[in-house]
Amino acid sequence: MRIYRLLCLLSCLYSPAVFAVSAAALGYSPKYPTDFKHFDYVNPDAPKQGDITISGFGTFNSLNPFLLKGVEAVGTTNLLFDTLMVKSEDEPYSVYALLAKEMQLAADKLSVTFSLNPNARFSDGSPVTAEDVKFSFDTLKGDKAHPRYRIFWSDIVKAEVINNLTVKFSFAKENPELHLIVAYMIPIFSKTAVGEQAFDSLVTTPLIGSGAYTVTDFKIGNYIIYQRNPQYWAKDLPTRRGMFNVDKITVKYYKDLSIAMEAFKAKEFDFITVYNSKEWARSYVGKAFETGEIIKEELPHRNNAGMQGFVFNLRNPMFQDIRVRQAINLAFDFEWANTNLFYNQYNRCYSYFTNSELASPQALPTDAELSLLQSLQAQYPKEFPDKVLTTVWQNVNTNPPNSLRSNLQKASQLLTEAGWTLQEGILQKEGMRLSFEFLVAQDGFDRIYTPFARNLERLGIKLIYRKVDLAVYQQLLEAFNYDMIVTIFQQNQSPANELMNLWHSSSADKQGSNNWIGLKNPVVDALLYKIIYAPNRAELVTATHALDRILLQGEYVLPNWYTNVHRVAYWNKFGKPAKSPLYYQSIDWMLATWWVK
Repeated sequence: MRIYRLLCLLSCLYSPAVFAVSAAALGYSPKYPTDFKHFDYVNPDAPKQGDITISGFGTFNSLNPFLLKGVEAVGTTNLLFDTLMVKSEDEPYSVYALLAKEMQLAADKLSVTFSLNPNARFSDGSPVTAEDVKFSFDTLKGDKAHPRYRIFWSDIVKAEVINNLTVKFSFAKENPELHLIVAYMIPIFSKTAVGEQAFDSLVTTPLIGSGAYTVTDFKIGNYIIYQRNPQYWAKDLPTRRGMFNVDKITVKYYKDLSIAMEAFKAKEFDFITVYNSKEWARSYVGKAFETGEIIKEELPHRNNAGMQGFVFNLRNPMFQDIRVRQAINLAFDFEWANTNLFYNQYNRCYSYFTNSELASPQALPTDAELSLLQSLQAQYPKEFPDKVLTTVWQNVNTNPPNSLRSNLQKASQLLTEAGWTLQEGILQKEGMRLSFEFLVAQDGFDRIYTPFARNLERLGIKLIYRKVDLAVYQQLLEAFNYDMIVTIFQQNQSPANELMNLWHSSSADKQGSNNWIGLKNPVVDALLYKIIYAPNRAELVTATHALDRILLQGEYVLPNWYTNVHRVAYWNKFGKPAKSPLYYQSIDWMLATWWVK
């Protein structure tokens, strides 16, 4: 059983049969004491005033972020809804009281009970009750909501109302993380406001939440306006003091990122996170930057970078052969791209848990990893990649003595071995042509695609670049109707149940899941369970290292790049806390803790 040190009145190791607690952590003592006043990364005296405008990309057609269909508006989840407890952003995995004033894990670890704060109120002034918590959980786990919730919460059997302010969640089996998942992952909305309406019919009618903001105006695909609720019930709680300081937040949508950049410089909106290295180096310059009217800043973070990459959809028969995937990988020259396209701003992703202790070391498996991997090899000899035990996976590169030419020679040999022959200028096999689409929704990838496609063409592979708008992209993504996409497998510091949605066999055929690869591998499945049910941090790390090795050897993704800073630019109208969190997204931290001067 993974050890939990839970904050209690005695500040000692939590005994779940005895204590109800206002904070909990995964494998360590929470940082903040019971009488803490505010998080370290906020300004508790920040003024609450002013208006800001930010940008959204593409479009939105839904104000309900919990549905499969539709594109949700920026901000709906974080600004409109509270959860039972809230994660701190300067610890790997700690939660603190919000809607629930305390929680109690049962002695057998098969249930958790939450006592609600009697002062909690929805934005319409009505009290938040145990019935609302149960209704929110039941609705999100039901068939009208996005299927990801059924995947995430598969081991949460039911929610029960004990009394008006007490709700109990029961688990199918002991899982060290489940009570924390319940605590911070279930957004709560009003049962009364939904009433008898079908949940999936509530697309453009905002749900009633208990968050700091309400929606006051919107035009589908164009803008949405959030107004701070001056009566926000939690504004003086330690977990909310110094937060949500802006009176009005307007989100304006732009269908083209280049147009959005120029709009920012024309002061149409106030804050932008820049993902394009060329634009960061060359376009965010000029008089306004020189005079300090616009601030250009790189904000450091310690986020687990996960894996950004070009994803092979294994549902496409041509990608079933690992040699084809390896050959395509060999045709990508990251070193050239970083020098010529990215201004040397990036490092290469080297793991599915890049930039964290969870990334498998660049060495052969440790004794603990070896023991785990060998047991899986014996269990699944056909599916287990034996080279994991004897070979350290490394990124393809063109650093001397390697070169693009030698890599393409290796790629050609692999394709020949796989039975592909060049006919009429393209590789073919059994009537199938080695031609596939690269599906994107954002601008900027054409300059990356072009040299990559040119290298593939030298091998006899045709890569077709297909850019669609965001709404179409999301529909194609959810239906797994693509050959290759670029995406990020986002991770946190303590991965667990959410991995099921990424790589477990059960999610491969569930439309709307994030199993973009289409992965069905019993070795991976077994390792996911090892991670989820790891009894302690050491075993979690060992199992994650083993999983990482298996995924990397599978060549399911062509690794991209990452940076350990957030590149942001903003008009000089903001104040921000003196200390930044460790694990955060720039837009979330800005909206939650900055203020208008």
